[in-house]
Amino acid sequence: MISPKEVRHIAKLARIGLSDLELVKFQKELAAVLDYFEILQEVDVSSVAPMTHAVPLANVHRPDETKTKANDMASRLLEMAPETKDGYLKVKPIL
Repeated sequence: MISPKEVRHIAKLARIGLSDLELVKFQKELAAVLDYFEILQEVDVSSVAPMTHAVPLANVHRPDETKTKANDMASRLLEMAPETKDGYLKVKPIL
């Protein structure tokens, strides 16, 4: 069983203030968690291959391709502008 001193130390590391009642409660809960880990230690995993992720990783991003529609839209907008220079909108200076 985990000691009250260890529970206080864990609470201090987690920056959690515990009352005496909470200390007893968390002592029981932490003991239950540690008991569960002891049960897991008994499981035979010798036939299971080591892995780095629970599910296989796959690239879910789309390919980075230039869309011609966007370029057509930009050129059409520039054609509608009253004044352009080198592919940019030209506006009057404000300062």
